[in-house]
Amino acid sequence: MGGCASKDKKDSKVVENETAAGTGGGTDADAANGGEGCVSNSMVFLSSRNKSDTMVDAAVLEKMEAGFAKFSASDSKSLLKKYLTKEVFDALKNKKTSFGSTLLDCVQSGFENPDSGVGIYAPDAESYTVFADLFDPIIEDYHKGFKKTDKHPARDFGDVNAFGNVDPTGEYVVSTRVRCGRSMEGYPFNPCLTEAQYKEMEEKVSSTLSGLEGELKGKFFPLTGMDKAVQQQLIDDHFLFKEGDRFLQAANACRFWPSGRGIYHNDNKTFLVYRRLVTAVNDIEKRIPFSHNDRLGFLTFCPTNLGTTIRASVHIKVPKLAKDYAKLEATADKYNLQVRGTRGEHSEAEGGIYDISNKRRMGLTEFQAVKEMYDGITEIIKAEKAL
Repeated sequence: MGGCASKDKKDSKVVENETAAGTGGGTDADAANGGEGCVSNSMVFLSSRNKSDTMVDAAVLEKMEAGFAKFSASDSKSLLKKYLTKEVFDALKNKKTSFGSTLLDCVQSGFENPDSGVGIYAPDAESYTVFADLFDPIIEDYHKGFKKTDKHPARDFGDVNAFGNVDPTGEYVVSTRVRCGRSMEGYPFNPCLTEAQYKEMEEKVSSTLSGLEGELKGKFFPLTGMDKAVQQQLIDDHFLFKEGDRFLQAANACRFWPSGRGIYHNDNKTFLVYRRLVTAVNDIEKRIPFSHNDRLGFLTFCPTNLGTTIRASVHIKVPKLAKDYAKLEATADKYNLQVRGTRGEHSEAEGGIYDISNKRRMGLTEFQAVKEMYDGITEIIKAEKAL
């Protein structure tokens, strides 16, 4: 396996206002993380390296070649399989980022899990540039035409009061959640983080969140030492993400679990909807700098979750459409929505309840991303009533 080389600020030279092979730190789609030595919006940490630092280890290269041969022979339907041609593989297999991340670090989850829908993660921010020949077409495909020449629009949450109640009787919508991912500037992505960095970030985030007031006032709960019953309840309430995701584990994103992880919610557990989210994001951004790229928008660990990083989702009960899944998916696809099982990705629907969310994160504003979900859910309810 590849792996990230450790970086330390004290050994680095700071170069102001210089661009390099990427920007900012990043995060898994659902947890903000990052680390030292990465390229940020206005500075780059450069370390002197010898020739061996820039060469891919022979054992890693051998594993990469074997993995590619096996993966190429598989019947995978992933975007990785679609775009990782022999030509692209040969062009990228000997490249490394300044963190020591190789192509194998990016694709190993997809290699180990051919049933993945996407199959690629960025171990650090530079990966989006160093391995652009692979990331760019996958990003364009997933985000419905966001080309390598396109630039993500400026942040715009729009009018937070523009969305009405699509289900006033409560017959269909079980719950609604809007979330966005953020990466702390000055840190890399999950595979490159040390345990000390996880803990350092947890302290920064928890102390910042403790300063929230009014309806956002609440409490931070670290996963380390959390009672299992409390943890399971938070998972059942769809507030906390479940552990044990084989796709993330294969990407090396779950190291040191649960160290440095936690959850914050306000006292009423309502810090989950659009208006409160906008208020909170604006408040937190004044206190913590987030990684952002002028072309790709906000940066995270997963290429499906760049740009706005907004995922607006609804748990919706549509028992009639559940029996006509093709129609449900067709309606969802019309509005660029993604249909998942009750407990999220890689789960089954329970009692005709689906998790439906906007799919596109890039090339549109935050408001437009939420509106796609809102319009699509309105249409799905209409289709369910017509059956």
